[in-house]
Amino acid sequence: MTSYSCCLILLLFTWNTAAYGPNQRAQKKGDIILGGLFPIHFGVAAKDQDLKSRPESVECIRYNFRGFRWLQAMIFAIEEINSSPTLLPNMTLGYRIFDTCNTVSKALEATLSFVAQNKIDSLNLDEFCNCSEHIPSTIAVVGATGSGISTAVANLLGLFYIPQVSYASSSRLLSNKNQFKSFLRTIPNDEHQATAMADIIEHFRWNWVGTIAADDDYGRPGIEKFREEAEERDICIDFSELISQYSDEEEIQQVVEVIQNSTARVIVVFSSGPDLEPLIKEIVRRNITGKIWLASEAWASSSLIAMPEFFRVIGSTIGFALKAGQIPGFREFLQKVHPKKSTNNGFAKEFWEETFNCYLPDGSKNSPASASFHKGHEEGLGAGNGTSAFRPPCTGDENITSVETPYMDYTHLRISYNVYLAVYSIAHALQDIYTCTPGKGLFTNGSCADIKKVEAWQVLKHLRHLNFTNNMGEQVDFDEFGDLVGNYSIINWHLSPEDGTVVFEEVGHYNVYAKKGERLFINENKILWGGLSKEVPFSNCSRDCLPGTRKGIIEGEPTCCFECVDCPDGEYSDETDASACDKCPEDYWSNENHTSCIPKQIEFLAWTEPFGIALTLFAVLGIFLTSFVLGVFTKFRNTPIVKATNRELSYLLLFSLLCCFSSSLFFIGEPQNWTCRLRQPAFGISFVLCISCILVKTNRVLLVFEAKIPTSLHRKWWGLNLQFLLVFLCTFVQIVICVIWLYTAPPSSYRNHELEDEIIFITCHEGSLMALGFLIGYTCLLAAICFFFAFKSRKLPENFNEAKFITFSMLIFFIVWISFIPAYASTYGKFVSAVEVIAILAASFGLLACIFFNKVYIILFKPSRNTIEEVRCSTAAHAFKVAARATLRRSNVSRKRSNSLGGSTGSTPSSSISSKSNHEDPFPLPACAERQRQQQRGCKQKVSFGSGTVTLSLSFEEPQKNAMANRNAKRRNSLEAQNSDDSLMRHRALLPLQ
Repeated sequence: MTSYSCCLILLLFTWNTAAYGPNQRAQKKGDIILGGLFPIHFGVAAKDQDLKSRPESVECIRYNFRGFRWLQAMIFAIEEINSSPTLLPNMTLGYRIFDTCNTVSKALEATLSFVAQNKIDSLNLDEFCNCSEHIPSTIAVVGATGSGISTAVANLLGLFYIPQVSYASSSRLLSNKNQFKSFLRTIPNDEHQATAMADIIEHFRWNWVGTIAADDDYGRPGIEKFREEAEERDICIDFSELISQYSDEEEIQQVVEVIQNSTARVIVVFSSGPDLEPLIKEIVRRNITGKIWLASEAWASSSLIAMPEFFRVIGSTIGFALKAGQIPGFREFLQKVHPKKSTNNGFAKEFWEETFNCYLPDGSKNSPASASFHKGHEEGLGAGNGTSAFRPPCTGDENITSVETPYMDYTHLRISYNVYLAVYSIAHALQDIYTCTPGKGLFTNGSCADIKKVEAWQVLKHLRHLNFTNNMGEQVDFDEFGDLVGNYSIINWHLSPEDGTVVFEEVGHYNVYAKKGERLFINENKILWGGLSKEVPFSNCSRDCLPGTRKGIIEGEPTCCFECVDCPDGEYSDETDASACDKCPEDYWSNENHTSCIPKQIEFLAWTEPFGIALTLFAVLGIFLTSFVLGVFTKFRNTPIVKATNRELSYLLLFSLLCCFSSSLFFIGEPQNWTCRLRQPAFGISFVLCISCILVKTNRVLLVFEAKIPTSLHRKWWGLNLQFLLVFLCTFVQIVICVIWLYTAPPSSYRNHELEDEIIFITCHEGSLMALGFLIGYTCLLAAICFFFAFKSRKLPENFNEAKFITFSMLIFFIVWISFIPAYASTYGKFVSAVEVIAILAASFGLLACIFFNKVYIILFKPSRNTIEEVRCSTAAHAFKVAARATLRRSNVSRKRSNSLGGSTGSTPSSSISSKSNHEDPFPLPACAERQRQQQRGCKQKVSFGSGTVTLSLSFEEPQKNAMANRNAKRRNSLEAQNSDDSLMRHRALLPLQ
């Protein structure tokens, strides 16, 4: 079995060596060999393998000047290390470098060469293999370029734990150490680049983009990470296409159709230059302009794409570039390249021929490799300066600096510096092995590896623990995933005004070490869109929603396609493209444009508004009129009218009316806690005091006139003390209600936001509607009782209590407060206070006018009626009516008894009151014009009833008349009315009480 394996490995190695002749590799012997994989060509020629003969190795085409420069960077680093007295002294590094032709197949061919040699060394077959020249094992490989190629290479090298340090493979899949055990890289992970792309789109406020990715392990993971980042930022993707340099023409046409028909102007591309080139050529052919290309670092500075003839299509490219490094002496090293001097570099000959568009005739073209190369050019597959089948011979004296090629573009060394850093990383790992102290090593029991017999897996162990400072003073150490964290430069493509070439202008940077939100910096003043304009292009599915609106979802469309919806009242948006409107604070409301919040209008029944002024004027008028009446009553306090109305209670009644009018003023102005707690009790207590005075006055007169026999007991209980006590008791009940209300649920000032959205109504929260109901209900109860007594005493002498006017005043009171209840319940805001003020003023004016205006009118304008005779005459008239009514009742009872005994129909002969059985109409009391005459001779009146007429006679004299006249009058009165009803005598006896 061992013998079979040896033969197989030897066969593979022999075949691999044959496939890679001397002109297809760069090789130099050394104590330790490093492998290298570089894309010296962009691809391979398409060849149909019909298998009718032994398959041949495919031919590489389209020379890559940048790839050759990267190769030169590896050679330069190795030679610099070999000449260093401190780094790996007494040790020589060699190299074996192959061309991957930017394809997996060629890369694997080269990798098999590395693996096969290492396997031969591990089998120790020197005694079986009579090898003339022993080639040391490859202990590390620098490369490859594309992520897809590195993935394939890493899978193979990982089987043998050969460390692979890539300088350009950035796919995030390669960070998986379970699958790619020996892979490391000096380029940042694509995960940061995808995040940076999303940040740029967000920076320019774009949200409608298309994506294109290479159909390999570089493009697919990169664009997938970008989609994740875009989704977090609400960036929508209109289309997503995959491309490859091997795509047929029909597939390219389909992708171009999608791009041409898309409304997205920004296109994110994760691809390499060779994969993107066919697509760009077709876009240029169709002249599809106006697109903004966001380039990944793999093609952002690609010489295949950054060509002047493509600039009109891709001139608005913004791309990512790796941080440039400095390699001292590298420029001179690049200029020294020459086919005759670079004997170890088999690629130098082809480089020279491609640079100067000539061929070297020194017998090399008879070789198979040279013949295949020239055959490729005859087919027009070269990417050099010329594609003709016949080239002039090269002289060998051409000046490399006289020709502008990507090879000599050393102004921004990015990938080249990564190659340089990769070589130094391996060298420092070997230096750690070289300087390892036994007992402090990384291996079992602290042992160290032998530098002379070092194996690949030992180098991999030290690479994983590597930590050194590069020539730029930066710390270099691989993380647990084998990655180096680095920053990006952001470049914009400009057209050079000098020579018309595409130049890469640095317009910003992306710092992965910074905090989120501070990583991206872009100088927009340096950006030229399409090479001309500085105005940022628009790439949104919908136009921006202005402040005051928000984005509304359109059914069936992506979230980036929206309609602008006005913010509802009470909400605002002060930014463009707001996803939602913000609610205004409680005391604020949105302005007309809904772009900001303004303080809500505050409303209450103010002193300064017309309505408040009008109510205040009416309240002041009521206070003035009440004060005027009080002044009149005070001035004329000894007149019969004032005396007859119980002037003490009248004073108290007028004082209560002053309080009623004054209490209405507490309802005007901005409600405060103290005014809210004062106004309802002030109103309730004032009205109860007023109604109590009226009730006591009315009830007292009614009881006096209806009393059977006036005694000293009546005089005692109906004195002033008892009247004031009753008023106090009635008012005290209201006071108790108010105290309980203020203690249990005191009213307070309340800012009402619910009635109208844009207005804050400052009102009084009553605390307890039940308490307010008790307050008003008790007032109405007293008013109802007062109304009952007033209605009952409506026929009493009007000078005593104006019963009819009190009845009217109580009717007005009830009408006002019954109307108040629905009005109070149906109004809101400041009108609640206004309704209550109107009710208070209306009820107060009603009481004032009905009770006092008639008396004031008599006092001021009819003084003739303000006399004791007027008062007594009115009282006597009422007494006559009551007495006559009682006499008739008694006569009727006597007549009925006589009829039942003997049919007698006459009246008692001893009575001085004559009754006539007739049915003539009754006649009224004497007119006021005869009152003067009646005062001198006495007063005789006839009182008519339905069954007869009764004549009464009564006289009143002034106190200053002579005593004889008084005695005669009294005697005459006594004789005329001696048989009248006893009630008449009771009324006469009660007159002095007035």
